[in-house]
Amino acid sequence: MEPLSPEVIDDLRHGRATRERKIAVCAGGAHLAPADRAEVLAVLAGDADEMVAARAQDAILSQPVESFVEAIRREQALPALLSYAAKNLADKPGVCDAMVQNKNCSAEYLVPVVRHLSTVAVQSLMEELDRVSESPALASALEQSSSLTIDQKNQLHELHGPGNPIDEAALAEAAAAVESDLARRQTLIQRLAKMTVAQRVQFAMKGGSEARRTLIRDNNKVVQRAVLQSPRLTDQEVEAFAAMSSLTDEILRLIANNRNFRKDYTVVRNLINNPKTPLDVSLHMLPILNPIDLKRLTTNKNIPETLRTTANKLHRTRLESKK
Repeated sequence: MEPLSPEVIDDLRHGRATRERKIAVCAGGAHLAPADRAEVLAVLAGDADEMVAARAQDAILSQPVESFVEAIRREQALPALLSYAAKNLADKPGVCDAMVQNKNCSAEYLVPVVRHLSTVAVQSLMEELDRVSESPALASALEQSSSLTIDQKNQLHELHGPGNPIDEAALAEAAAAVESDLARRQTLIQRLAKMTVAQRVQFAMKGGSEARRTLIRDNNKVVQRAVLQSPRLTDQEVEAFAAMSSLTDEILRLIANNRNFRKDYTVVRNLINNPKTPLDVSLHMLPILNPIDLKRLTTNKNIPETLRTTANKLHRTRLESKK
């Protein structure tokens, strides 16, 4: 059999192919890569032509589940495939975890499969505040999972539960620090004050730098975490956050524990010099400092005495090793 052209495959994936071509695929009379065949058959299983749909459903029974897993993982996996997988393949090994791994798999397809997710997949999904905050139904389904910790259940409740009002005084103070224009500052404050926690999480993930620099000081920890997960977050913003003594020690710890953030030397230096950074975090990163910054740290009166003393010892040790 001759391999099908990309154009023909695209026609099959989007239901534009002829009836004869669709039936040929269902009968195995067309050469397709296993993942392509799995996806096309999932699409055809919902075809308006009852004969095509029936033959596609029969053909699916003989396809290895690995082909569906591979197709689901692909960035451009079709909604029809994800929908079919959620309804018919959720109990098959690897299928639901693959759906979680595909960042383009929306919450509507994940809600019905949460009970089939592995512990690893549940934990991975909990780290994605964008998807979880966007869908109360997904958050509700996750709350029933036995794989969640108490803290994670509380986090979900914060996202979509009742109450959780914003601290407007703290909001105004944070906005004043990032927006000098009074009119724009008032607009930002008014906009944020009307938002739920889930909406502020979405704004932290997708808004501009003013939103992130304000919401990093939100009184809700979930919102603060969302700022650090924003795909629009810049290195300069993280460097500034690492130096802010107004942030909670929990947020500073999150910054320190992020491998990508730690690759930025300025972030490390700012964290170590920040008096609010947890001592165990500062001590762990201390050897990273270059000689000039280490020497400066020995005279920093704002950091804990233990950190300053340890910095002195390390500085002397480095000097002696050069003799």
